[in-house]
Amino acid sequence: MKENNLNGKKHIHFIGIGGISMSALANVSLTKGLTVSGSDSKESELVEELRKEGAAIHIGQRAENITDDIDLVVYTAAISDTNPELAQARAKGIETMVRADYLGLLMKEYETVICVSGTHGKTTTTSLLSQILLDEETDPTIMVGGMLPSIGGNARIGHSGNLITEACEYTNSFLSFFPTMEVILNVQADHLDFFKDLDDIRHSFREYTRLLPDTGTLIINGEIDNLSYFTEGLGCKIFTFGLEEGCDFTAKNIICDSFACDAFDVWHNEVLLGHVSLKIPGRHNVYNALAAIASAFALGLSAEHACASVSSFRGVDRRFEIKGKFNDVTVIDDYAHHPDEIRATLTAAKDFPHEKLWVIFQPHTYSRTKAFLDDFAEALSLADAVVLTDIYAAREINTFGVSSKDIQERIQAKGKDCYYFDTFEESEIFLKENCKHGDVLITMGAGDVYLVGENLLAR
Repeated sequence: MKENNLNGKKHIHFIGIGGISMSALANVSLTKGLTVSGSDSKESELVEELRKEGAAIHIGQRAENITDDIDLVVYTAAISDTNPELAQARAKGIETMVRADYLGLLMKEYETVICVSGTHGKTTTTSLLSQILLDEETDPTIMVGGMLPSIGGNARIGHSGNLITEACEYTNSFLSFFPTMEVILNVQADHLDFFKDLDDIRHSFREYTRLLPDTGTLIINGEIDNLSYFTEGLGCKIFTFGLEEGCDFTAKNIICDSFACDAFDVWHNEVLLGHVSLKIPGRHNVYNALAAIASAFALGLSAEHACASVSSFRGVDRRFEIKGKFNDVTVIDDYAHHPDEIRATLTAAKDFPHEKLWVIFQPHTYSRTKAFLDDFAEALSLADAVVLTDIYAAREINTFGVSSKDIQERIQAKGKDCYYFDTFEESEIFLKENCKHGDVLITMGAGDVYLVGENLLAR
């Protein structure tokens, strides 16, 4: 590993330290011997784990949390200028930095920096590649946007020069990074509260590829529209993956089992590399697996071993996670919150054993709901019956004049059963009364809708 890039800073304070990405950064900072403090709106398992590691964490964000011994305050793009801690830090003349810039500084300390990006699939692909690197004993540092059972959380501190992390495009965060390898899974419309349109998103991904040095490597989905827009002029190595002819890494002889999991042969051009039998359902995970195997190959690791690691991988929390049963109804939880993700998850669920397929969906952010109303209705209509909750606001206020009832109207217009309830409690009562023996219920969304499934199981 290279030398520390924090210029003598010893005490780092994280606003929103309990978030999935901020907690991973705080964890890495602690292992570097830094003093870590932070604040969050509520207690959580991640907050408690950080406390056990030595972080001083306040519940509630207040100006008095910013003490004079703090050298740097790190915050996310969701934090406004009026946040009392951010405002106090600036008033005191303490340096402040957005999360992406801080992560970029940490990246400079590693020889090999693998950044996994794309509109969908980042967490699963990062986890798949992490599993390969762990099995190959490369001792990587890992930061992933989900809870990965094999590392017992969302971060692992390695002692090699290898770092693997997700790279999110929102607010152009990934343009602050210093990758030596980029994995681009897909480029589609999302985060339209920041980006103007799909062309704007594509432009950002193109700028992202320009961050790679000539000695670097780009692993990219060969089925992305106008692929040359992203690859032209690059001096680095480029490998494509996908199911279409002409991709460098592809899957052949795909067979889907009774639980919607695919088995296939992996080919690199004309060479058979190995066989994969996925334990995670859905055709989209064939693409994620190919991206991980292609990355391992580019790193000089055994492709045969990579196929074995991918075959043994059993998933990440909140990604088609089977939670249990109530009244012989199987409860599955999934993080899908974009129409394409919903479509992929429900397509996979169609092949999962069930009598009737239910989904309770919690839309995530008003801007995304407004932008994709028709797409949400189309994707959710793949289920046999849909229950909708209120929109999870996250960082927004409802200036868009949109509600979950707008999705309900569109689904009902397609002749599908769709219900809306103001509270989780009402939804739980309805689902308990109406889900029958052999049905599958998917709790879906990026907010706290998973609590519905957990409550039903607890009852």
